[in-house]
Amino acid sequence: MVDGRVERGRTTREGLVAVARGLFGEHGYDGTSIGAVLEAAGVARGALYHHFASKEALFDAVLEREIARIAQEVAKAARAKAADPVASLRAGCAAWLDSILETDVQRVVLLDPPAVLGWTRWRELDEKYLLSGLRLNIERIAAVGRIEPAQVDVMAHMVLAAASEAALLITRSDDTRAAVARGQAALDTLLTRLFA
Repeated sequence: MVDGRVERGRTTREGLVAVARGLFGEHGYDGTSIGAVLEAAGVARGALYHHFASKEALFDAVLEREIARIAQEVAKAARAKAADPVASLRAGCAAWLDSILETDVQRVVLLDPPAVLGWTRWRELDEKYLLSGLRLNIERIAAVGRIEPAQVDVMAHMVLAAASEAALLITRSDDTRAAVARGQAALDTLLTRLFA
């Protein structure tokens, strides 16, 4: 009986996050009401507040799940080029920029988080899901002598910042596909020069 309740609770929570992801992506944080989430999920208000203390907490769960999903895509792309650590880093950065082609992803991952959750929380999630992979890749670059090992942490933060800024520029572009191509080319140039 307890296991059944736990599983139902987990299913309800995941359903709320999935429904909220769609609504936040389509309408943005401000354009999505708790009522709209409840109606779309088909649950009572008490069920939502059992899992999330506020709309902001629900958005936080949506953002974390989305960043985790993107981090998996980035890691998969990077592993495909694992033989060369710089090529692996390029592939991961390209996958990151490809992941933000869609307006709904831009809204959930880049545009709304700083205002809704604050810059600190937004960065915590980037660091939790993206920075560790970057750091490992740059450690491999240091291991083959392309940079000093003492520079690994700073370089990882710098590459994350460059990729994030490129992504933010893409969100403001009228032609997202062209902007992604330009962003990827610029990141390739940066990485080539950093790790030549």
